[in-house]
Amino acid sequence: MNTSHGGPAGEQEHIPVLLGEVVAALSPKDGGTYVDGTFGAGGYTVALLEAAQCTVWAIDRDPEAEKRSKAVAARYPQRLQFVQGRFGDMADILIERGVTQVDGVALDIGVSSMQINDRARGFSFLRDGPLDMRMEKTGRSAADIVNTWSERELADAIFLYGEERHSRRVARAIVAARVERPFSHTLHLADVIRAEVRRSGDGIDPATRTFQALRIVVNDELGELERGLKAAERILKPGGLLAVVSFHSLEDRIVKTFLKARSGASSRPSRHTPASLGAVPVTATFTEISRRPVGPSDLEVNTNPRARSARLRVAQRTSAPALASVAGGLA
Repeated sequence: MNTSHGGPAGEQEHIPVLLGEVVAALSPKDGGTYVDGTFGAGGYTVALLEAAQCTVWAIDRDPEAEKRSKAVAARYPQRLQFVQGRFGDMADILIERGVTQVDGVALDIGVSSMQINDRARGFSFLRDGPLDMRMEKTGRSAADIVNTWSERELADAIFLYGEERHSRRVARAIVAARVERPFSHTLHLADVIRAEVRRSGDGIDPATRTFQALRIVVNDELGELERGLKAAERILKPGGLLAVVSFHSLEDRIVKTFLKARSGASSRPSRHTPASLGAVPVTATFTEISRRPVGPSDLEVNTNPRARSARLRVAQRTSAPALASVAGGLA
């Protein structure tokens, strides 16, 4: 579960965000089958298993999550099924295992506190570690990107995915710095960024937006969200419920656009959203439970400041067939 999106703020334990609201939205029932597409530390999974005599299929792309799942599985014999994989593939993962429909899907988008707090993973700019950021520990790393992408490619990615208005200045500094010393560690990159961008009035570290952009690119997070929404549409049974917690505007915009389109409501296309994601079905495949997202209470924000930007959107599956899957994703 994700509690780290407002920018790393030091060591904090992992606290599931909007936990009560997500469980209430899914309304778990005895005999039901649910998907926790972002297992993390298992907060949502445990809450669902405690709420009803149900089965939970937990999915996580991080190999470390499988180790954490074993303790939860031991507490709930035969009721937790863990699969290492991407939630964007949840429909195929479940169908391959004989599960063709589920009663609910929970998604908590982005990076987890465990990943942020582990300096070896390279997500945080607060302590030095390898410039990695790979959730699956395979493929292209953040160091690969900052050391090989052109200045224009870096500037575009930092602006689009980090919403950093000084993206060109940051990209220019990165390209200049790597000539003298290629980037391999987080603090080297953070220091280069901080030399170019002043700390904002809200106290957010100048490196926050660039690190967010790199993380999104490395893990194709927005593309994975798009695929996950369409996969949930395929696997949810009529009446099944979808609950998605997002933490920044790029994520929430994708979820909002998808649900508006799939519920038959018109929506202005977003520059971040492929046309296929906003395609309007002949018959609505979802009914939005609420047009406005649910945010954390003041009490939750005071207890867990990392929850302050969280937004929950909930929708119910209709009996209409899912739209044909269309390949999508981000670079």
